[in-house]
Amino acid sequence: MPDRTRVERLEVWVGGLSRRQLMICLSARGILVNSHAETLLEDLVFDDRDSRPVVVTERTVAELGLPSGATLTQIFEVAQQQGLLLCPVDTGPYLRMALNGQMESRDSVMSSGRAPDGGLTVAAEALSQDDEYPKGFYLRVVDGQAWLRGYRCDDEHIWSPDDRFIFQLPPPPA
Repeated sequence: MPDRTRVERLEVWVGGLSRRQLMICLSARGILVNSHAETLLEDLVFDDRDSRPVVVTERTVAELGLPSGATLTQIFEVAQQQGLLLCPVDTGPYLRMALNGQMESRDSVMSSGRAPDGGLTVAAEALSQDDEYPKGFYLRVVDGQAWLRGYRCDDEHIWSPDDRFIFQLPPPPA
């Protein structure tokens, strides 16, 4: 039986809200954010962007052909070699609002130096190369509560083969 919570292909409308409007929408939907997500949401990239469709899909690190795990750079390079694209930087919050039925985490540990159980990491270009600045977003459901969380990692961090990433699918040929 297929995993009903897996994202095979999902079209998400990304952009169109200011940073303030985006925070209001997340809050109105009961979506919680951590301090790293708040830091990311303060970036100007979230302002004044036209709304546009982004079609996403999910892959584990192992499905990308990295059965021993890999660094973020390696994961992104292999995915792009397979025709997957990085998501626009502002995809995370819109995906969180659009994604219903995400698998609930089996544990409620919020920070442990590894990708959390049930988390979906949005593959996107980092806003800063500083390892102390959040690299991007991941989506998680803990105790029935939807979260948009930011994460930090350095270039040495090895992601597990079971870690799940969201990539953008290329547009169909014209």
